[in-house]
Amino acid sequence: MLNLFQHLGMKKGYIYILTNKPRGVLYTGVTSTLIHRLDQHANTVEPTFTKRYRLHRLVHIEEFPSIVGAVTREKQLKNWHRQ
Repeated sequence: MLNLFQHLGMKKGYIYILTNKPRGVLYTGVTSTLIHRLDQHANTVEPTFTKRYRLHRLVHIEEFPSIVGAVTREKQLKNWHRQ
């Protein structure tokens, strides 16, 4: 299936979770360019959520054959609650 998506020119998708410390604030994001996106979070000068809470610790990554799968998974994760 992965080859089909690549053959059609679809980019891979990634979901990632950042935190600032153990049991701290969590940020869930989705992207097709993981390294570039993480670099944006780390080096932004704009007043963003990730900058405000110093969310630079990557704690989870999932890769998908397309961005559509990553967006679907991100929605599932955003409905999850810590216990």
